[in-house]
Amino acid sequence: MGADGNGEIKYTLHISPGKAEINYFKDLWRYRELFLFLAWRDVLVRYKQTVIGVLWSVLRPLITMIIFTIVFSKLANLSSNGAPYGIMVFAGTLPWQFFSNSLSDSGNSLIANSHLISKVYFPRVIIPASSVIVSLIDFLIAFLIMLVIMVLWYSFIPPASIVLMLPFLALAFFSSLGLGFLVSALTVKYRDFRYIVPFIVQFGLYISPVGFMSSIVPEKWRLLYSLNPIVGVIDGFRWAILGDVSQPLWWPGVAVSAVVSTLLFVIGFGYFRNTEKAFADVI
Repeated sequence: MGADGNGEIKYTLHISPGKAEINYFKDLWRYRELFLFLAWRDVLVRYKQTVIGVLWSVLRPLITMIIFTIVFSKLANLSSNGAPYGIMVFAGTLPWQFFSNSLSDSGNSLIANSHLISKVYFPRVIIPASSVIVSLIDFLIAFLIMLVIMVLWYSFIPPASIVLMLPFLALAFFSSLGLGFLVSALTVKYRDFRYIVPFIVQFGLYISPVGFMSSIVPEKWRLLYSLNPIVGVIDGFRWAILGDVSQPLWWPGVAVSAVVSTLLFVIGFGYFRNTEKAFADVI
């Protein structure tokens, strides 16, 4: 409150979340409809004015599967341990596409919605989280198509263990959220991350076991290799979809990936919460 040159009293209203975490989570529940609206808006915008629409969510992993199958199976002669190589690659491509799309979209989400952030208060964490939900919808569409391809093209009937992919999907979801929170908050302050993230995604594709089996990594390096959180997710997907016909699940690697994913979520959410109060000032 203050007075201007004419003696009139003016008020400044500050809109901000409560300091206590319990109040913040109450705000998340209060703004749940905004979260759903933003997610639905992003789904509609993603494929607006495209010719084939949501089929793009299938076409990208399908093309990746074809290229990787030719390069790693036909040219490099890598083994899939008896499983159809195309299915093996597709089972690795889907979680990777979900992870990479989530990171790319959520990383730029705050900048893309700067007009909202600078005008009204709502829990900012809603914005990157809604981007991850959109990538999850893309994943589910592509996964259904993968099942059709497995049955019709490869005559491969998925085993009952396919339901065990759900915990690994949850692992991918939380690691995507954690990195999305961290990168989106960093991008607000350091716009360089708009250029760093695409490089990280491209580099990550080559060091993740998308087109090959992680079992080709020497035993002494596998724990270190599993520090990449998507490694345990991809191995888990393949094991759930193909069973031990591809490779036995290496549980120590899954445990390492789970710990890293948990740390990423805690660190990402914590950093986001500590910096979001300044987003409207610097965005």
